[in-house]
Amino acid sequence: MSVIGGKRTCAAVVAAGLILVGTSLPAEAAETATLTVSASVTNNCTISAAAISFAAYDPVVANATANLDGEGRVTIACTKGAVPTIGLGAGSNASGSTRRLASGAEMLTYEIYQNSSRSTVWNGGGGILTTTAAPSKAPRDYTVYGRITGGQDVAAGTYTDTIVATVNF
Repeated sequence: MSVIGGKRTCAAVVAAGLILVGTSLPAEAAETATLTVSASVTNNCTISAAAISFAAYDPVVANATANLDGEGRVTIACTKGAVPTIGLGAGSNASGSTRRLASGAEMLTYEIYQNSSRSTVWNGGGGILTTTAAPSKAPRDYTVYGRITGGQDVAAGTYTDTIVATVNF
């Protein structure tokens, strides 16, 4: 260190600092790798149903010869692109392939159809409804068309049946 005009200078320290600034540190080594990310999406569907609503069946006058029609609904929600089918069972009171509503021992026959003209029976066998591919996961409704045939001689009462709706995907 020297004193010049009353000021101390540190030439050696400044020079050493300059040397350090000009010196580079060794570079660190690096390696890379890729990480694969994947997921799978499987087809899935849910199904729900709204009851078929029939008005009162009148075996004496209104339905002595005329059929009684009603409608219900099946709702499905499926994975986008899935092409499900919907089948409806014969019901808990069926006799063979004949669907029946029961009030105790009394039976009232009816049928369920895929179309409003009631020409295509909807069941779990050859009458399965094949839908179009799901455009999204949003629920889709399908109307269930019911018909109680006219001319049945039955007693007064509340007639019911339970049908299992199945979606296959």
